[in-house]
Amino acid sequence: MLRFASSPTGDMNIGNLRVALFNHLVAQEKKEDLIIRIEDMDKKKNIKGKDQEILDTLGLFGINYSQVIYQSESVRFHSAMALQLVHEKKAFSCFCSDDWLDKKREEAKLAKKTYLYDDACRNLPAELVIDNTSPFCIRIVRPDKGLSLEGDTIDSFIILHQDKTPTYNFASAVDDMLNDISIVIVGEEHMSNSAKQEHIRESLSYAKKVEYAYITSILSDEIPSVKFLLEEGFLPEAISNYLILMGNETPKEIFTLAEAREWFTLDTLSKDPIPFDIDELRHINREHLKALDPKELSRYVGFADIEIGELARIYLEEAATTKELKEKIAPIFSQRIIPESLSESAQRMKSIIMSAPYFDKYDEFKNYIIKESGLKGEDYSKALRILLTNAQGGPDLAEIYKYLKNYIGEIVK
Repeated sequence: MLRFASSPTGDMNIGNLRVALFNHLVAQEKKEDLIIRIEDMDKKKNIKGKDQEILDTLGLFGINYSQVIYQSESVRFHSAMALQLVHEKKAFSCFCSDDWLDKKREEAKLAKKTYLYDDACRNLPAELVIDNTSPFCIRIVRPDKGLSLEGDTIDSFIILHQDKTPTYNFASAVDDMLNDISIVIVGEEHMSNSAKQEHIRESLSYAKKVEYAYITSILSDEIPSVKFLLEEGFLPEAISNYLILMGNETPKEIFTLAEAREWFTLDTLSKDPIPFDIDELRHINREHLKALDPKELSRYVGFADIEIGELARIYLEEAATTKELKEKIAPIFSQRIIPESLSESAQRMKSIIMSAPYFDKYDEFKNYIIKESGLKGEDYSKALRILLTNAQGGPDLAEIYKYLKNYIGEIVK
């Protein structure tokens, strides 16, 4: 069993999505179920509707899962297991105030030492614990075998806050036990949590070993959200392609998620952080747009027409996203903005086009307009481009005419 955990406290970024994709692909590879855990314990930071947005995003990207679990629904289990640890003397009540702990941290800082809780409350007599009316948290007893993380010995860390809600590590460790999780794939920023979670499970006499895999960070001044990229016109399939490709050895550059399911493995991923490259994502997105059939492509620019789809494909030399593509196609079917210097030429040409017969070939159309209008050079070429495309530059008019010839009367009137 695998799990993807996400908090409903903001928009999902591409780092989170990458972890979700890898969980999905490994679950498919190992023929295991994937569950989604909504980590909604922080009621103050939770944003209404973000939980459903997480699920909708996963669905949009083709990430299948067997079950959705809300962490807040397991609080009674967190409390029960914390109480079990207290009864077994594997955890204890800590009455140290925040001010006192801050003082100890400052002392450690001045001494240039890593702060570790000194177990001041670990061996308090029972009568002092019972009679103490001060707020208290619950700490798990430090491991005896010198379990360390990044060179620092693990201290007796907090598992229940003073309000008796579980800490992140305790809730995650217990939930992974409850859900029989065997593989945890997370971003490398969570590496510091794994030793603590292992210690929690061992203290609860949980024998099953959980395998951890850490995904390297995406380097960027600001990691874009999935919502932002979608709004900018990047296709879900292209975003998935890019996130699976980055820092990876793949059989080919452009692929679908369905294809990735056939060969994906964590073994080929780079161990080094990877910079986010928007230009590479644009390139991949353009290739996925080119692969769409014309009618489907036309829907991204507001039509359902094969010829408009082929027209849009021409503009993919200039555009890389559906948003940019729509900005290229929409003006063609909008009110013309004609520079004053071309006003007379354009008006004359418009009248001729409106009364012209149908021409299948662009050269026949062009020769007819030149003959009837008497226009030459830039007066002709600039006026015709404005009338056909509502722009002063762009792709070859012969290519554009091929797909606009059936709309000529509509677009120039």
